[in-house]
Amino acid sequence: MVTVRYFAGARAAVGVDTETREAGSLDELVGQIVDAHGERLERVLTACSFLVDGTSTRDRALVLAPGAVVDVLPPFAGG
Repeated sequence: MVTVRYFAGARAAVGVDTETREAGSLDELVGQIVDAHGERLERVLTACSFLVDGTSTRDRALVLAPGAVVDVLPPFAGG
């Protein structure tokens, strides 16, 4: 299982702070959450970056270890 944490606009698009998914890669995870939450989230994700276990990545082929934590981070205003 992978824990997905949503922030700012991503959280607003999904309607929850956190959920768990079974996914082997970041690309698979993104596909699952778009399928589950729809077009609004898909639009937000075009501008998002991801933190996987605290490390920033945009590599959708990244393999996710069981127990990984993925933060979905839209651009933030300010510093």
